Amino acid sequence: MSGEIRINRKALERFCTDVFLKLGLSEAEAADSAEILVAADARGIASHGVGRLWRYENGLKKGIMSGQVQPETLRETPMSLVLDARGAMGLSLSKITMAKVIDKAEAMGAAFASIRNSNHFGIAGFYTEMAARRDMIGISMTNTAALGVPTFGRHAMFGTNPIAVSVPALEGRIFSLDMATTCVTRGKIEVYEREDKTLPLGWAVDTKGKGTTNAHSLLEDMLFQRGGGLLPLGGEGDQFSGYKGYGLAVLVDIMTAITSGGVFGKSVMDSEATSARVCHFFGAIRLDLFRDPEALKGDMSRLLSELMNAQPAEGCERVYYAGLKEHEAEALSDKIGVPLSAKVAAQLGQIGQGLGIAFPG
Repeated sequence: MSGEIRINRKALERFCTDVFLKLGLSEAEAADSAEILVAADARGIASHGVGRLWRYENGLKKGIMSGQVQPETLRETPMSLVLDARGAMGLSLSKITMAKVIDKAEAMGAAFASIRNSNHFGIAGFYTEMAARRDMIGISMTNTAALGVPTFGRHAMFGTNPIAVSVPALEGRIFSLDMATTCVTRGKIEVYEREDKTLPLGWAVDTKGKGTTNAHSLLEDMLFQRGGGLLPLGGEGDQFSGYKGYGLAVLVDIMTAITSGGVFGKSVMDSEATSARVCHFFGAIRLDLFRDPEALKGDMSRLLSELMNAQPAEGCERVYYAGLKEHEAEALSDKIGVPLSAKVAAQLGQIGQGLGIAFPG
């Protein structure tokens, strides 16, 4: 099965919301979770989109993750918050937590939160842009199941551990950096497996620490902790500074897990029976701590325009800044529908059929 289809964004959100409701989430949890998953596909980030819905169905049915859970507040001050998620849905809890961080920052100038014992929270940039739309710098990180192999290593010792930072400019433009600290995410490997595609050499290594192009074998080796995994940003060895990505990945573990008292490093593991309990970090900083917000955003706009107007390399059409491709893809999705691969659409149809919910495609 090949090809791509487009589904109306609101209809796709409604479908996912109905699925989550059937699986025991509250109306608010279901709507938030659906919004964040669909936002990933709308922005062209299929690795974190509705193709993951089967994971949530499996996790909620097996009790690996839970809806309608009240997180435990471990520590709170006027500008900070630490939570134990107690296995709650990472998507909806993260949106709620970032909203609290933004409210605290509104009052105090800056605020931060960390969460332990949570689940996958989708695209990190979703939360940072919440802050950017309130004239703040947004920060978001999460650790993940150990999938990344350190420089000169052969066993996974850290997750894909993404970092996101968003800064607003004028006219609604946002610089929105959202990146894994490994060359790619596991979700991207899953996309390649679904599409029966060969991995580019340089993304991952096998159980001996040597480059691999086999998506299926890599995913199985990572699941059963046999060795092998994803390479840090920069790639294999130190010639292209892979140690920098390695250092960033460990930094995310520190900010998310060490600050919250959660699980970190190689101890964050998926299995056939359970999902890794992961940790998150959120921050928001008001622009007016530094300058008049409109002046700051004006300089941001000039910076982004300079980047956009930079002369492209031979054979390339244009130069982008972080977030531009995703925001343009999202605008197109809002007009003509969210893109889904035929395989993902078929998978969603099967999930809907099993729960008695019609898939809009």
